[in-house]
Amino acid sequence: MATEEQLMQQRMLVEEVGRYFDQEGHQPIAGRILGLLLVMDKELYTFDEIIEELKISKSSASIVLRNLQIRGSIEYITLPGDRKRYYRFKTIDPITLLNEFERKLIILKEMSETIGRLKSNPESRNTVFLREMCQMSDFFLSRMNHIKEQYKNQ
Repeated sequence: MATEEQLMQQRMLVEEVGRYFDQEGHQPIAGRILGLLLVMDKELYTFDEIIEELKISKSSASIVLRNLQIRGSIEYITLPGDRKRYYRFKTIDPITLLNEFERKLIILKEMSETIGRLKSNPESRNTVFLREMCQMSDFFLSRMNHIKEQYKNQ
């Protein structure tokens, strides 16, 4: 059972986590919803509970919840005999997360290489940066399988 002090700290952290997700490109309300679903001890929230807890409008909540589902950040479940949707943070396997990171890193590396090849001046500030991005990508990609194996065997 959470104490009033713990609940207050959790609510403050919801706002902090919300600002983090906002800085990562989510809408401010989306960040707060993600914060709520991650931070609070209660992990399942109905639509009405979300709007009440975060003091947001129904229309905003509806749009943002749908967008978060499309992005794969949240999901909903239903409970037997209950027509309500219960929203929760969507968790994924850590190896899947590493695979997604690897996929994005490969795309970034390929784009950086293509852009670098098209630059006229191989020593321009941006070209040097792109070359360093490719080197960093190669460094991580060459170790990714080893990292996954180490994680699995821990």
